[in-house]
Amino acid sequence: MDRPRLQSAMELSAKAPPLEGVPTGVKGLDELFFTLDPKTLKPKPLGGFPRGAAVHVTGVSDTGKSLLAEQFALKQAERGEGVLFVTTEAPAPLLVQGLRLRARAMGLKEKALERVLIADAATHAVLREDLPTLFATLEEGLQNGARHLVVDSLTGLYEAKEIAARQVVRQVYAFSKRFGLTALMVSQKRSGHEELSAEAAGGYAVSHILDATLVLAKVLVMSPALAKLYRVGLGEVVRLLRIDGCRLSGHDTRTHLLYIRPEGLLEVGPPLGEH
Repeated sequence: MDRPRLQSAMELSAKAPPLEGVPTGVKGLDELFFTLDPKTLKPKPLGGFPRGAAVHVTGVSDTGKSLLAEQFALKQAERGEGVLFVTTEAPAPLLVQGLRLRARAMGLKEKALERVLIADAATHAVLREDLPTLFATLEEGLQNGARHLVVDSLTGLYEAKEIAARQVVRQVYAFSKRFGLTALMVSQKRSGHEELSAEAAGGYAVSHILDATLVLAKVLVMSPALAKLYRVGLGEVVRLLRIDGCRLSGHDTRTHLLYIRPEGLLEVGPPLGEH
């Protein structure tokens, strides 16, 4: 085997993929990633996640992580691009129930579900506990032209062995890169973690390895000061979204309001201070 050698950035530039956006399926989110206009050098909306990025979505429960994953998967299916969906939380039939509801809310035909291939790691422990078996299963879908990967959640792949989180995440990351997949990977926050930090169960290693991190949070409004800040009534829940870094493109650094609409879809609102 050839030993690794140094390569110049110019030499490697030929292998660098073009920077293009992959629509997320979430209203208001695509515009938060940008590139630079080559003539004016001003920010220009990318139109979604950078193609080929491994995007980390983290937050406590009930912040909209799974909704984001499902909307992303369905948007790609609508566009005619296959999706590999690893579920470690909800068994596959329950996941499909949610996908069908989301597809209806998005105005998609149920036929789009044919392009979402599911690895049921919630039911089959071997898919959670043995990464070579998981990867071999996913490669079957790659033969059918899948271009995207969703994992809900990464945390389920290192459950009860968080010390191995870095190793597990790095292998999943390497798999997505080897096949040029645009990936969305969900992780869980522990309740003791600061709501708007990028730290997940498994530590900061998760967000440090992946290409971009979206932090989802929620605030229970229980004081007049918070009610005034968020312009809502006492007892309401306010959800927030922040992009905590993206190494492949520019991004909006502000904290935005996040809504779960009555039809069950996520929508990104204005930044705090502009609502």
